Amino acid sequence: MSNNRVVWLSADDPPRSFPPVENALRHPDGLLAAGGDLSPERLLAAYQQGIFPWYDQGQPLLWWSPDPRCVFQKGDLHLSRRMRRELRRSTAEVRFNTAFADVIRACATPRRYDRGTWITGDMIDAYERLHRAGWAHSIEVWQDGVLIGGLYGLIIGRVVFGESMFSQRSNASKIALLTLDRRLSDGTFGIIDCQVRSSHLLSMGAAAIPRSSFVETLGRLCETPSAFKNWPKRPILASELVQD
Repeated sequence: MSNNRVVWLSADDPPRSFPPVENALRHPDGLLAAGGDLSPERLLAAYQQGIFPWYDQGQPLLWWSPDPRCVFQKGDLHLSRRMRRELRRSTAEVRFNTAFADVIRACATPRRYDRGTWITGDMIDAYERLHRAGWAHSIEVWQDGVLIGGLYGLIIGRVVFGESMFSQRSNASKIALLTLDRRLSDGTFGIIDCQVRSSHLLSMGAAAIPRSSFVETLGRLCETPSAFKNWPKRPILASELVQD
């Protein structure tokens, strides 16, 4: 239950100095704390507790833990027959961690329907530090040597914490998401966190689960907070993702 107040953090506070997620506000949904910093230690501690940063340029650093939580679990992702046909004919390929800086900056580019972006310069710097340390990853979709879509996020233990996606051609971001879904199917990952539900994610099969269930799942899947290194050594053809 929310206590109707936001806790202010100091950059000197220990990384795990977040209040319990049950204290997050209901309006706006999930606002838990403000302040602190974007150090790798604090970010990793936040994600393992079901908390993430999200704020606009000019705002203080805000931390969120919404209820319910939007996630993909094994078997959730829906592919239409049309998309399956298109993927079987596709010559696009998926690469991993070859252009993280390009992916995060493409995700930061304002969409036509937005006036700004929450992926600020400080956020880019913070996630690039996490990438260099092996915690943040990019799944990239390439066509004829051109980056046409992808996504980035953190992987802690067996949890993928998705941050943002972009597409410059039809279905490019879906190919990146499908690549992660195949890693759910084979047991490499246990859950993909999409943070905030949207009609687009729900239409693809994402589920809204109670925050309490999500945090319990994190306790199991992030129990050993190791960085993920087991990506394929070669690019994957998009057509390979629908050979079933």
